[in-house]
Amino acid sequence: MADHVPLFQMEGISKRYGGVRALEKADLIVEAGRVHAILGENGAGKSTLIKAMSGVVAPDEGRMLLDGKPVVFADPAAANAAGIVCIFQELSLIPDLSVADNIIVSNPPTRFGMIDRRAQRRLAEEALARAGGADIHPSALVKDLPLSRRQIIEIAKALARKPRVLILDEATSALTAADVKTVFEVLKRLRSEGIALLYISHRMHEIAELADDCTVFRNGRKIETFEAGTKTDDQIIEMMIGREYHHVFPPKPAPQPDTAHAVLEVRNLTWAPRLSGVSLQARVGEIVGLGGLDGQGQRELLLALFGVLRGASGDILIDGKPRNINSPRAAKADDIGMALIPEDRKTEGLMLPMSVRDNLSFAALDLFSKGGIVDQATESGRIEDMVKLLAIKTDGTAVPVGSLSGGNQQKVVIAKWLMRNPRIILLNDPTRGIDVGTKQEIYLLLRKLADAGAAIVLYSTDYDELIGCCDKVLVMYDGAIKRTLVGPEITERALIASALNLDVTEAEATPAMA
Repeated sequence: MADHVPLFQMEGISKRYGGVRALEKADLIVEAGRVHAILGENGAGKSTLIKAMSGVVAPDEGRMLLDGKPVVFADPAAANAAGIVCIFQELSLIPDLSVADNIIVSNPPTRFGMIDRRAQRRLAEEALARAGGADIHPSALVKDLPLSRRQIIEIAKALARKPRVLILDEATSALTAADVKTVFEVLKRLRSEGIALLYISHRMHEIAELADDCTVFRNGRKIETFEAGTKTDDQIIEMMIGREYHHVFPPKPAPQPDTAHAVLEVRNLTWAPRLSGVSLQARVGEIVGLGGLDGQGQRELLLALFGVLRGASGDILIDGKPRNINSPRAAKADDIGMALIPEDRKTEGLMLPMSVRDNLSFAALDLFSKGGIVDQATESGRIEDMVKLLAIKTDGTAVPVGSLSGGNQQKVVIAKWLMRNPRIILLNDPTRGIDVGTKQEIYLLLRKLADAGAAIVLYSTDYDELIGCCDKVLVMYDGAIKRTLVGPEITERALIASALNLDVTEAEATPAMA
């Protein structure tokens, strides 16, 4: 219709940071009651786009319109007041405050000049229920809750602001499969209420299930807007990366015999109540996957191996010799040679205000130092090698690592530990929230490291990764390894059945639910 006015519109939006073009003449139309997916690699301009929409940054050029009228947001509070609310990939919660305090932090109800705790709790409960988190207690401290529940709180916090346009930046990347299902039900209900949803995700199956419209960005430019379901995944990915896409995992070597040398062996590792009698082996050149539903002890297993957890019992053998790994310092020592790529790069893997250079060298300073003095020439050479090896896109190593895209930040986390030439590499969901192009680079790197002699233990919530990358997969359930899948046994059906603690034959005999 000629007189139709979109709910929100961006025209010719440009933004530069120094010599880097983040957005160039970008256009976008967001309609009420529709889910609009924004697609693109890390560094494509998606984050800058939503920061401009939500008042975090001011565009250098172009204009924005709300209900057909030009708007300028001086800050996020102004955008929120206009009904533009964003849930960023980096959580904004305050760990030491309660759930209710976090949800109503910007505008708490008052009575006689003081916060009305009863009203605050009621509003928090309503927002949590609307976000699918009715089981979360409003008085609980955020720091005591797992990452997946914090993400639900972040969504509840946004809904408490009564958005007209709700922007979700990788809002499901930290969620369990059950939580994702709950959030999707919430988002579909919000769509039916007429709220416009802007959805950013690298998970193509989520886009297929949820989106009505899609827009692809590449190198700061809008490539195309199209109706969901009119393009194949490969066509979309080709638009995102600017070249023909082949979803290929690197070839796997022939299975190793049981007698092959085990670099890492674990016997009866227990950390009650999260780990119970875990035993495993990781051999030279082998990628061992950890599967199972999220929260079955996979993360705790990696932390225990790296010496983070206190009170764990059992034996850890390196090259057949029992070792006492009671701290990360002991784990990374040259005679053990272990590295851990953590789950949350923002809080556990990087020091965001510090430079790329400082982050890369931090874990390996002892290798470049003598008498407390750093050999800067050796350090610089090693850093340059890592930047080239992982193709880290950065405007020099002196820039803050927080200014890099998510995919390049993850490369820095990995490179930081590769600086030490580790023999045993533990990875905790390393491709969560990064684009398909960077994922492919990480898959190739892992196989290259394994071929060079490393033993790798990989936990992933992505079944495709476990199937495509791993030589064997240990499926965990309730803190224990319930099944080991090797070679052709690693299938989606076997992974799901084992994750549910079912035999594959039982799963095949069970009719699918309607």
